[in-house]
Amino acid sequence: MLAPAMKILVLHGPNLNMFGRREPSIYGTTTFDEINERIERLAVELGAEVEIYQSNHEGALLDKLQARIDDCDGCVINAGALTHTSVALADCLKAMPFPCIEVHMSNVSKRESFRHHSYLTPVVEGVIAGLGWRGYLLALRFLVESASDRDSTRS
Repeated sequence: MLAPAMKILVLHGPNLNMFGRREPSIYGTTTFDEINERIERLAVELGAEVEIYQSNHEGALLDKLQARIDDCDGCVINAGALTHTSVALADCLKAMPFPCIEVHMSNVSKRESFRHHSYLTPVVEGVIAGLGWRGYLLALRFLVESASDRDSTRS
């Protein structure tokens, strides 16, 4: 019998649906849809299921996380500007029983000073920044492989 596929939630925050059009000198020209297609292809390759969700509204991201609290195995989150402002999102992530990886397309440490602080970093498993769209794939791969590592140590 096949093991059930890991279920990974991929969350994109405000303005990230504008990838490919928004500040291409910072975020590149790969579009939002192309990023999501690459995430979905890798998920199939890894035997995982992904749900990809984007919202420009903080509460919608909180609602999505809370709705998946009991049936998700991990989360990849690029919260965009909410990274630097949302205590509510940090509190919600802290309540999740599954690991979460924070992703940023750009290297936020090389940008404006207000982007140097993340409310999410202290409550997530790890952070990937500055690697463009590939950061999403690295985060997905980490979640799937680390779950396999955890499962093998239990047997």
